[in-house]
Amino acid sequence: MTLYEKSLKTLELPAVLQMLAGEAVSGEAKEAALALAPVSDVYEVRYRLEETTAAKKMMTLHGSPSFSGVKDVRSAVRRADISGMLNTVELLDIAALLRCAAGAISYASGDRAERTAIDALFDGLAANKFLEGKISASIVGPDEIADAASTELADIRRHMRVAGDKIRQSLNRIISSPAYSKALQEPIITVKNDRYVVPVKAEQKSAVPGLVHDVSSSGATFFIEPMAVVQLNNEIRELLSKEKKEIERILQELSADVSNHGEGIITDFTVLSALDLIFAKAKLSYRLNAAEPEISENGRLTLRRARHPLLDPKKAVPIDIRLGGDFDTLIITGPNTGGKTVTLKTLGLLSAMTYCGLHIPADDGSMVPVYGQILADIGDEQSIEQSLSTFSSHMTNIVKILEECDGASLLLFDELGAGTDPVEGAALAIAIIEYARGAGARLAATTHYAELKVFALTTKGVMNASCEFDVETLKPTYKLLIGVPGKSNAFAISGRLGLPEAIIDEAKKHVNSESASFEEVLESLEDTRRSMENERLETRRLLREAEEKARRAEEDRGTAAQEREKASRTARREANRILQEARRTADDVMEELKALRAQAASGEDWQRVNAAKSGVFRRLNEAESAMSAPTSEETASAPTRPAAPGDKVRLLGLGTTADVISVNADGVLSLQAGVMKITARPEEVELVEGETQRSVKKILAKSSAQMSQAQARPEIDLRGMMTDEAVPILERYLDTARMGKLNVVTVIHGKGTGALRAAVHQSLKHDPNVKSYRLGHFGEGEMGVTIVELKP
Repeated sequence: MTLYEKSLKTLELPAVLQMLAGEAVSGEAKEAALALAPVSDVYEVRYRLEETTAAKKMMTLHGSPSFSGVKDVRSAVRRADISGMLNTVELLDIAALLRCAAGAISYASGDRAERTAIDALFDGLAANKFLEGKISASIVGPDEIADAASTELADIRRHMRVAGDKIRQSLNRIISSPAYSKALQEPIITVKNDRYVVPVKAEQKSAVPGLVHDVSSSGATFFIEPMAVVQLNNEIRELLSKEKKEIERILQELSADVSNHGEGIITDFTVLSALDLIFAKAKLSYRLNAAEPEISENGRLTLRRARHPLLDPKKAVPIDIRLGGDFDTLIITGPNTGGKTVTLKTLGLLSAMTYCGLHIPADDGSMVPVYGQILADIGDEQSIEQSLSTFSSHMTNIVKILEECDGASLLLFDELGAGTDPVEGAALAIAIIEYARGAGARLAATTHYAELKVFALTTKGVMNASCEFDVETLKPTYKLLIGVPGKSNAFAISGRLGLPEAIIDEAKKHVNSESASFEEVLESLEDTRRSMENERLETRRLLREAEEKARRAEEDRGTAAQEREKASRTARREANRILQEARRTADDVMEELKALRAQAASGEDWQRVNAAKSGVFRRLNEAESAMSAPTSEETASAPTRPAAPGDKVRLLGLGTTADVISVNADGVLSLQAGVMKITARPEEVELVEGETQRSVKKILAKSSAQMSQAQARPEIDLRGMMTDEAVPILERYLDTARMGKLNVVTVIHGKGTGALRAAVHQSLKHDPNVKSYRLGHFGEGEMGVTIVELKP
């Protein structure tokens, strides 16, 4: 194991790859996931990430393609190439692979605006629908060849059925004959050594002439093949031999077809395995709520709200990490169990995941440079009392790291220089950091040494960071604060834990004035930072309140607009009513004017005619005033609840009531107003509280009347049906039978060509409620029926 591989193991990359393997379907993709290794080529890293992103986008639109049929068939194809005969299981695996390839081609055939990084893989698939269909039509199951596989096989099996019927007829005459009733142990037909026999009492064996094929363990029963059926049994044996040879010929022919298309089959397997791995990466991205990071070309690393992928996402605290740019070294300080080691591992692990083409659990805007190698010295020992052997072990590892590091390396050191004299350890840590920086490496290290904090404050390109700790609660917040050195908080923590104040005061006397002054400066900086943080949080709170008020104001404006629209609709309805009334008045006036003109022409009393004209004009003026008068708005009082079926509502503007029949998903009401059925929006009606119509209840009750449960029958007849018609009917029947507490049922499919029987057996094989199934025995229907035992 190289130093780089050891570092990746320390960073727990194998555990992430184990998660990736769990998302893959095929065995080949699982193995490839576990063997996935980071690459250091920028273009290769980008291409891997583009593949994952393309698969994730396709999953968002269409879900994931199926890879359940991807099995390693390469050895079978190679054996077929050397004229080997494949068995039914191997041929079915090849058919499943070809079917999966066809499904993947169909999955990727949709219109897309632009090509993606994985389109070339889909284009490389060469599904062979002819070969897949030929195998599927010839092989019904792992142990069964279909009659339709060849005309010769169908003819052989037809003769076998005829011979079997003749044997059963002959044996039926024997077991039902009074002449043999005393000789038979039981009036049944059974099979011994692939030959039909009858059970005969030992003392009566001479009464039934024939061949003895077996004797019961007690010796009381002889299984005899009567001479009348010996020739027919011999014929069946010959037919069985022919059937075996024909099946071998069929398998050999299918194996030759596989050999002819072997290159395409192996290509499909390789491409589907690669796609399975890529879509596994996309599934893992969804699982981790991850995103594609940007690849930095200037050496800057920025992780926004990064989360360690192996921590509980509900409990993990996101952190922001920066490295590169104005500083190439990050010194992380803080108390024990504050999250320093997790920060180092998150930095290294997310970088390694990126180089594997995996999305990382960090927010958009995260940026990762491509380091040539990540070298880490991270131990699990975090006690302040470490033995010399531990120090020696860490130093040996550090020596190897310094020998291999260069300008393309990322170095991660946990508790650098710990395990020895603090003064010497701090000096060694500073020297190691300077040496690594001189080689051009990027570096992040955790420490407790105050000397390293001062070194970071006084050295250009070195930045302090700290893991925040709440002294009041004695709990870490797991937040990383870049630019702020951390305190060990040993005195404060000890005091909170109950250490006497006198002991703490005595301990402070032993701290030199320079260290005490530095700690006071750190404390002052920490107080200032917390004050600024509190102000920032308060500013954000006020901003959120302002945004909430703006949102409410926008909602109020929307509500007001709806009210105005509602009032406008009411006014338009009232205006239409007035206009119609005015039109009726105008029609009446025109009729009266015609009558007045007729009276004037006839020379009647002009004074009476003028008075009538005045009355007409007065009515016109009243109609005009009604049209110009403002309409009163009819508004509904705020309802206590939405209208529901069975409620009574009042239609605004019409002044009539109606019964609510139903409410659809958009809230539109179906109403019954007398003999009329109408629809209305919620804002067009007013709920009449406490009113529920019995007639509406009757309508609703009638529409939801319960269906009577059909009585389960012990058998179902599918004869004469097509396979695609019979299978759904069979599935519904089995559900009914199971609900009817039937344990054993009979499915009648007939003998025919065997296609319907094969479809029935295929459906039963995948039905989780079926315990077992078999063809019928003699007297049950033989090959024309299937006896099904259901699970309780």
